[in-house]
Amino acid sequence: MPHRDETLGLVYGFLGVAAFALTLPATRVAVADLDPIVVALGRCVVAAIPAALMLIVARAPRPARADLQPLALVIAGVIVGFPVLTAIAMRHVPATHGAIVLGVLPLATALAAAMRGGERPSTGFWIAALAGSALVVAYALWQGAGSLHLADLALLGAVALGALGYAEGGRLARTMGAWQVICWALVLSLPLLVPPLAWSIAKHGLTASPAAWTGFAYVALVSQFLGFFPWYKGLAIGGVARVGQLQLLQPFLTLVASWAFLGEQLTLQMLAFAAAVVATVATGRRMPVERPAAR
Repeated sequence: MPHRDETLGLVYGFLGVAAFALTLPATRVAVADLDPIVVALGRCVVAAIPAALMLIVARAPRPARADLQPLALVIAGVIVGFPVLTAIAMRHVPATHGAIVLGVLPLATALAAAMRGGERPSTGFWIAALAGSALVVAYALWQGAGSLHLADLALLGAVALGALGYAEGGRLARTMGAWQVICWALVLSLPLLVPPLAWSIAKHGLTASPAAWTGFAYVALVSQFLGFFPWYKGLAIGGVARVGQLQLLQPFLTLVASWAFLGEQLTLQMLAFAAAVVATVATGRRMPVERPAAR
């Protein structure tokens, strides 16, 4: 029942987006006291602990040889690239600004799904996705007085790597299972993460306020771990390109969260841009997307 799968995928996808909506505000709180590398790599190392326990308790089978390359791309995208680049950016721009720039992520995810996952979105889908992304770029240029801030470049790099990690993870989840994908990615990444994390801790220390540790705990346990359970499941059963467009809702949720928890400014212009971007997801939702059959 394709329609039922698509609807269920959107429900799971929305739960993932809701979990990720606090990622930038929580990261901004954490990097106020902690080094960005400590936050970015530390969140993954901490998340790897419950991930390893789940794999052991469930006696999950080891990844097949064919799954190792996709898992490596998941690690590069959502374990290393996205956390590091967003943590660096949050040292320099408000979470509200970062939320709007990351609004281009759904388009990048759809492109990755087409290039790596064999999905074939229709022309109408691409028009809606491009319209939403154009609004995001226009907002970033407007906020930067006609030019991109260095933090914007970090955020755009996070978009490219995050999209790759989402597309590969969503595709792999169709055969491996959603929670197994993120759990194995976290565990397999540990040898890569621990040495630079130890060096960064030795250089910058771990002295931080309770608020910073609370933000760190959120990005480690929710953004880097639990949020991926419904997110990858939604991408797997509803399609990476289509469910990925739900990320267009994330800027609005992050704007509200940044205003509520960080006291950042929430202007009518921000809300207008967010609402316009959100409107594109409703249009793209009605456009057909061809998907390859699951193995």
